[in-house]
Amino acid sequence: MNSTVPALDARALSIEAAAQAAPNALGLRICGGGAYTFATLAALVRSFLRARARFCEARGLDPVATPFYVVARRDLSTVIAVYAAFESGTPCILLHPRGTRDERAGQLALCQAALAGGDEGGTGSVQTVAASGAGSGENGHSSVIAPTLCGPRMVLFTSGSTGHGKGVVLPHAAFAASAAASAANLGWRESDRWLCCLPLSHVGGLSIVTRCLAARRMLILEPAAVFRPARVAACLERKRVSLLSLVPTMLTRMLDDGWQPTPHLRAVLLGGAPATPALLERADRAGVPVLTTYGMTETCAQICTQPADSSAALDGRIGLPLPGVKLRIANGRVLVHSPTLFEGYLGAPTPIDEHGWFDTGDSGELADDGALRVFGRDDDTINTGGENVHPGEIEPVVAAHPQVSSACAFGVPDETWGQIVAVAVVSRGSVAPAEIADSLAEFLQPRLAPHKRPRRLAVLSALPIGESGKVHRPSVLRDAPRHLIELRYS
Repeated sequence: MNSTVPALDARALSIEAAAQAAPNALGLRICGGGAYTFATLAALVRSFLRARARFCEARGLDPVATPFYVVARRDLSTVIAVYAAFESGTPCILLHPRGTRDERAGQLALCQAALAGGDEGGTGSVQTVAASGAGSGENGHSSVIAPTLCGPRMVLFTSGSTGHGKGVVLPHAAFAASAAASAANLGWRESDRWLCCLPLSHVGGLSIVTRCLAARRMLILEPAAVFRPARVAACLERKRVSLLSLVPTMLTRMLDDGWQPTPHLRAVLLGGAPATPALLERADRAGVPVLTTYGMTETCAQICTQPADSSAALDGRIGLPLPGVKLRIANGRVLVHSPTLFEGYLGAPTPIDEHGWFDTGDSGELADDGALRVFGRDDDTINTGGENVHPGEIEPVVAAHPQVSSACAFGVPDETWGQIVAVAVVSRGSVAPAEIADSLAEFLQPRLAPHKRPRRLAVLSALPIGESGKVHRPSVLRDAPRHLIELRYS
């Protein structure tokens, strides 16, 4: 296990430093859009920060200490906002573009409660300013300030037991350490360019931005809101992409679409969900240079990766710990000690022990060669197409339907998505399952993001209750699948 921490450059994530080192080099291309040098990007960041300063100073706020949030799309405005956060050391909260209005409100309310709870009587603001300098539309500001979000930190939301999920606080140093560890394994070539088609509100997508910035290499964004294999394949070819990150569902869909990788593509980092041996074999036959990875939001993306220029293992081994990462197994669970670790969750105790070890909640083992095998979650999280969904995010929303008295969400296997969300409900009165299905789909569509919407429904006479007085989820998983019907959304 390689525990040597890679050397970190304090200015690695500075767009100004990148512009000084390589002013005329292209730092960003957008598929079907523009191309921007590091010098141009730095100028846009300066404009962003000046606009923010005017906005904050007019309201008596410190522009550096005042956090801001961004609805993170794969576009120029989001990248500029992210660069600005790293450049100024300002806390930044990234929200999922597919989140509903209620979900975003819950996430910002969590920030307010957690952050104001740590404040000693101060007031401030979390706000967002578009790249043009004007806050508008779905962006806004709300009164909060907090010591836990003072200084260089990013907040990303991951699945949790509440509808808004958990706010993961990642220091900028974690992104720098993650970029250095990735570079130590993968290396950089002069011609490298990395295509990002993952959400920038996820650490897997955001880390592509930071890796390219740290290496002064070109970031390429596929801006389409919906993943389309043909668009991605065309961009890979036209832009001579050498590096790509996918979740297994994306890779499956690209192979289904007949994708053949170009000679320029030297690595496809595959993570976000378990990859089956069948998918890895299929990718190998198609000539896709897959490198399996393991990580999560709390570890600032990958912490274990298959070594470059090696073949994917078909026995469940994901890869070796990256430089600086230490792993151990305790009671069958994977524990991590790493400079890439998060600081904690907003409004919740920090789940890192006094020695700096984080319990991932995954069960696994270390092979004789030090490679990690992961068997799955020790909790009830559903992994659908690389998106982690907790039943607690779904069940209260389903149970709010007037024809539903109680609900239990769970995952069912799916060849394309790995898992899809299903829900077992008990109805109020005598209602036909098909009638509930139609009404429930209409009810849930505006209330849950697409990846959280149940695709299957089981109407039961009662939900099994265990000795603890809670729903006995194993019994639901055993009995509900034979009653499943499809939920269809418009």
